[in-house]
Amino acid sequence: MQLYTIGVNHTTAPISIRENVAFSDANLRHALNDLTTNNAVEAAILSTCNRTEIYVQSQQAEPIVGWLASYHKLTLNQVQPYTYTLTNQDAVKHAFRVASGLDSMVLGEPQILGQFKQSVKIAQDAGTLGTLLHKLFQRTFEVAKEVRTNTDIGGSSISMAAAAVKLAQRIFGDINNQRVLFIGAGEMIALCADHFAAQKPKSMTVANRTLERGENLADKIGAQAILLQDLPAHFAEFDIVITSTASQLPIVGLGMVERAIKERRHRPVFMVDLAVPRDIEPEVANLDDVFLYTVDDLAQVVSDGMLNRQESAVNAEMIVQARVESFMQWLKKRDAVPTIKALRNQAEAMRQAELDKALKLIQKGESPEKALEALSNALTNKFLHAPSHALNLAHGDEHAKLENILKQLYQIKI
Repeated sequence: MQLYTIGVNHTTAPISIRENVAFSDANLRHALNDLTTNNAVEAAILSTCNRTEIYVQSQQAEPIVGWLASYHKLTLNQVQPYTYTLTNQDAVKHAFRVASGLDSMVLGEPQILGQFKQSVKIAQDAGTLGTLLHKLFQRTFEVAKEVRTNTDIGGSSISMAAAAVKLAQRIFGDINNQRVLFIGAGEMIALCADHFAAQKPKSMTVANRTLERGENLADKIGAQAILLQDLPAHFAEFDIVITSTASQLPIVGLGMVERAIKERRHRPVFMVDLAVPRDIEPEVANLDDVFLYTVDDLAQVVSDGMLNRQESAVNAEMIVQARVESFMQWLKKRDAVPTIKALRNQAEAMRQAELDKALKLIQKGESPEKALEALSNALTNKFLHAPSHALNLAHGDEHAKLENILKQLYQIKI
């Protein structure tokens, strides 16, 4: 059995691919159970706007890639060119780097750690974590905490939310005369809402599937809330639209935006789609007077301040590498457990056999002293027979190596 990480991310696949292999929290449990039924002993799936990664203990990686494609009703050729496969030590290092924000589009961004923890919790609740992955993720979160504590990796990080504000300011200048719409009420939207609220826009509205959750966010930022189903009637009112939901289908269609542009008399609309799968139909980007950005389009903005973060990243990478070596030592010890268990079982069988012989001698009238003497001699001979025999049969370099190993094992000093 091997430890594998199989995935796609923002460096290997465009959003058009990532959105087609993404998992929502709602279907993760089913996916994990399906995956572990035939293809893996243990499994966890991390799915965010920038990556879908499968962490498994399995015999081979190829069936996992095939499963990822078939689960999403895609062919292997549609998925495989964009995937990466990491094994054992490389898989461990990757997990540590992802949780620490070293593999993110926004270097050092903190949201990935919470997303990672949520994915692991879902896997734990689904019963697809075993000893190996449980230990891996326990160490992963410890490393992420150590990196955050001992480096400034996130200190000068520009978040997706802050990048969205910067882009809006490029188009409108001051945004205190703009009306802002937030579609969704999750963590990413809440972060964006805080950043936009600090700019004091003319108005803010939260559109959500359930009014109660939308109102909870709206109350925190001084906005109003509407139901998602009422969005078409109000869409033309907004100058800035930020969306991030878990919907598997687009929420904002081409027709809705076309009608809004006509009603707005071609006043520009700035839109940021932070969802994967996308909430806004891609064709919207072709409309005049629409400035549509996806998570991939924000890469240039979030690269600001990269120098400071790169300096911190060097220290973070050193921490990660040291912790990877420590984990691999644990893994090697774990791999030796069956051998140690077999050795102990063999020794116990020898001990029990000689003990039975000694008891029979006593029952036949031999003195306990003689029975113990026979027992100790027999055990000594049996325990030393295999290494002595192997040493006698070895020749040349093999003999020298084996002799040194035996000296080390038995702490022999000559």
